[in-house]
Amino acid sequence: MKRILLILLLCIQSAAFAQVRLARLFSDHVVLQRQKPIPVWGWANAGEKIKITMAGQTLQTKAGADGKWTVKFTPLEAGGPHTMHVTAKSGTATVQDILIGEVWLCSGQSNMEWPVKSSDHYVKEKANANFPQIRHFKVEHEVTLTPEKDLKAGSWKIASAETVGDFTAVGFFFAREVYQKLNVPIGILHSSWGGSQIEGWISKEAMQTNPELKNYADNLPKTWEEADIIMDRKLKKQLFKSEEKTPTASEEALYTNGSAKFQSWQSAGDPLGQWDWKGLMGFRGDGYMGKEVSIPEDMVGKPTTLSLAENDSKVDVYANGKLISSTATKGSRKIAIPANTWKAGDNQLVLKVGSMVELSWFGPGLFGKKDDMYLEEGAKRISLASDWKIMPSFAEKHHYAHLMNNVGTTIYNAMIAPLVPFSIRGALWYQGETNAGRAYQYRQSFPLLINNWRQLWNDSFSFYWAQLSSFGKDLNSNQGSNWGELREAQDMTLSLPKTGMAVITDIGNPKDIHPTNKQDVGHRLAVHALKLDYGQDIPFSSPRFEKMELDQHKAIISLKYAENGLVVKNRYGYIQGFEIAGEDKTFYYAQVQLDGNKLIITSPKVSKPVAVRYNWSDATEDGQLFNQEGFPLAPFRTDAWPGLTVHNKFQ
Repeated sequence: MKRILLILLLCIQSAAFAQVRLARLFSDHVVLQRQKPIPVWGWANAGEKIKITMAGQTLQTKAGADGKWTVKFTPLEAGGPHTMHVTAKSGTATVQDILIGEVWLCSGQSNMEWPVKSSDHYVKEKANANFPQIRHFKVEHEVTLTPEKDLKAGSWKIASAETVGDFTAVGFFFAREVYQKLNVPIGILHSSWGGSQIEGWISKEAMQTNPELKNYADNLPKTWEEADIIMDRKLKKQLFKSEEKTPTASEEALYTNGSAKFQSWQSAGDPLGQWDWKGLMGFRGDGYMGKEVSIPEDMVGKPTTLSLAENDSKVDVYANGKLISSTATKGSRKIAIPANTWKAGDNQLVLKVGSMVELSWFGPGLFGKKDDMYLEEGAKRISLASDWKIMPSFAEKHHYAHLMNNVGTTIYNAMIAPLVPFSIRGALWYQGETNAGRAYQYRQSFPLLINNWRQLWNDSFSFYWAQLSSFGKDLNSNQGSNWGELREAQDMTLSLPKTGMAVITDIGNPKDIHPTNKQDVGHRLAVHALKLDYGQDIPFSSPRFEKMELDQHKAIISLKYAENGLVVKNRYGYIQGFEIAGEDKTFYYAQVQLDGNKLIITSPKVSKPVAVRYNWSDATEDGQLFNQEGFPLAPFRTDAWPGLTVHNKFQ
């Protein structure tokens, strides 16, 4: 009995004491910021004395009541490698191969996360990746309801052909150019998450300073169970216009009776992919997929074959209210449909699906290729690859995955808070696609994020971003453009000091939200840093709107950063992408003449112009006007007329 008590006492004592350790960022191959004080922190036993040495400096401190300790080395010049030693009564810790150089935080959504291996010319880039003084730290995806003290995973990787494929492409191409011009070590601190909205990256305290976000921040859920309830209410309001509506099992049975009202379901379009990206973020459980299928008369009396992409949970297939199949299988399905199941004209096809089993992160939905989706009879085939609607089952047990957009502030809590106050030169940001529907509010949320991070670091570091590229429909100003409004909000944020914007509307892909030319994005961000942070005398900015003068039927636009003139880079040789409107606010495509760094805009349909817009579209393929230094003209408008997103708010 005494032996057991002794063992128990020793266990209690060992649990009460922790060996001294450093924050995870301070690990082998780390790059620390030159010419600025260098904070270093970690944990030990409460009250324990700590000694830490590096680069000829020795510092001493004592761990606080919570066990945390912090020291700050005086600024160092570029160089290394150095070794850091931490000693305390509870043990020692050592970090090797430390370089002193330039550190940049790279953040945002998928276009920042996009890796080198998925970018243009990967084979060539891989061969030009041996830069041992460029290091990359990837912060793993995580969300938490309260700020984390430290990262749970991550390490510094040295740039090489073997490692560079997983680096942020924008960050690496930026770092490589800066390194080649400065010849100092570069650290890429990479914290991004595809699809994330900006509100996830802002702290609760910052939100509470904003009138539009304060109520949200004041009512954040304290548990994930509370978060699930909030998500459930939001989804019900989205689908049923009432967060109190909860369909019963008998009501949901009507979804499969052949008379479902698909117009009230969530539009999914393409049936493939996660429901997270089709407006049902985080839902995990059973759900329904439905569409109208037009059947020609000569197929009605014949057996047909239904082909479906994969969902390895049980899938129930209903045709015009009749259960045709109920199976769980891997791979695409081929289901025999009896003759006389279909009628001539419109038919209802409904699938009841569960969350994927093997790909547990996927949730409900279908996985595979569009070619897997068809109805076939002999040589006749009807594609089922479009026009689907989806509806989750609320009557059955369900929950919500803890994803980046479920709750605001939660990405900040897990992926930014543990980085503070790691010394950096500045931040690179590529985000906004997910916020395009709330573009007007981005005028507040984007500056709020920048000021929030600067206050957290107690450092007005440089902050540069990539403006949204070209993607989606070729719209005009009479239709309006969410992406145009988001680009405008990004442009307006240049009013903050020590900011810069890389305009990349010329290197997008209207059919792919992830343009693979990340080299030019990295370059256009790098020249901002080389000019504004490192003092190099180089061109760095796109032309931007400065002012408009009206002269009878002409609008005369003056631009800045176009002192050496402008050049058209399209196959037609004349300027496109401009629209002009009179007092009736109706826009017409305009004719444009160059006059040095000025543009003379006219249209025979507008006798008295009052407003001009350029590249005001989601897709910006028309506008190909550049300054002589090769940077594209930034999209702009001269009016302040209400847009599409003025009333859309974060909830």
